[in-house]
Amino acid sequence: MSRSLATERVWDELDDAFFGVLAFVNRHGHPRTTGVCYAVDARSLYISTAKGMWKVRHISANPNVSMTVTMPKRVPFLPFIKVPAATITFKGEAQILEVADIPAHVFSRLGRGKETDPAVLEETAIIRVVPRGEFVTYGIGMPITQMRKHEEAHGRAPTGTEHVVL
Repeated sequence: MSRSLATERVWDELDDAFFGVLAFVNRHGHPRTTGVCYAVDARSLYISTAKGMWKVRHISANPNVSMTVTMPKRVPFLPFIKVPAATITFKGEAQILEVADIPAHVFSRLGRGKETDPAVLEETAIIRVVPRGEFVTYGIGMPITQMRKHEEAHGRAPTGTEHVVL
């Protein structure tokens, strides 16, 4: 049985991280994944990419996605000991947006504060992902020593996005 987690705890973990794996299907229904950097704002994840990328075409055709975010775990002072990463996985709905459609502070976070050439902005698309249902977690909010206990390491939390519209 999975343990219950607070929704805000999971959102805080997502906000602290910035890299995840986005999964979707292509036009033939075959699964595809891609590593992405993201920023969190108002219970949505925002991803910057080029308009011509295949993920933009596939998500435009089918907005149902899944995402897994990993949080590395380490044993203090013993970095050579391998420990599985903590994870947050969820299904969601995605939407393709223009840079002008998102708040400026979100785009700044996506660019990690770097200045962006206006010509690049013209070719940039934003993928907004709204998680739906539940977060499924492993190792979130617990010490490394407890992660070996399978039942305690797995958790669930509602996404809290039932009122967030695309």
